[in-house]
Amino acid sequence: MPELPDPRLAFAFEARVDVAETLHVGRGPDEVLMFTPITGGTVSGPRLDGEVLPGGGDWSVTRGQVTTLEARYLLRASDGTVIDILNRGFWRASPEIDARVEAGEDLPETEYYYRTSPVFSTDAPAHRWLQESVFVGLARGEGGQVCIRFFEVL
Repeated sequence: MPELPDPRLAFAFEARVDVAETLHVGRGPDEVLMFTPITGGTVSGPRLDGEVLPGGGDWSVTRGQVTTLEARYLLRASDGTVIDILNRGFWRASPEIDARVEAGEDLPETEYYYRTSPVFSTDAPAHRWLQESVFVGLARGEGGQVCIRFFEVL
């Protein structure tokens, strides 16, 4: 079998997403469903600059110590192009770290697992690169925002 290369990541941009208060939607057997509205934000980086448009949101389901996330919202690039993003991921942390985050403490991404797998859609030729590669996101809370650094898998 041929040796496979290790994946490499290239930083593309960071989204700093403003969110409203999380809403409790419901509780099922061993799970809790929540919704967090997205109210705006910024996008900056070597490959994309712009803003996070208000609207959309993040649905999360917590089962035990793991939360699955599915966020859908729009970005507007600095050239005016609107880009759809569907961002799925996972949050997990020790109970101690979880309590610190819930108390409002900002912690680095290395303290917990908050990773995403975004898919982008746009018909703008200048931004087709977003649809033609796999990306991973490393997320963290910071200053009341959700900050996600997006990396292209090379």
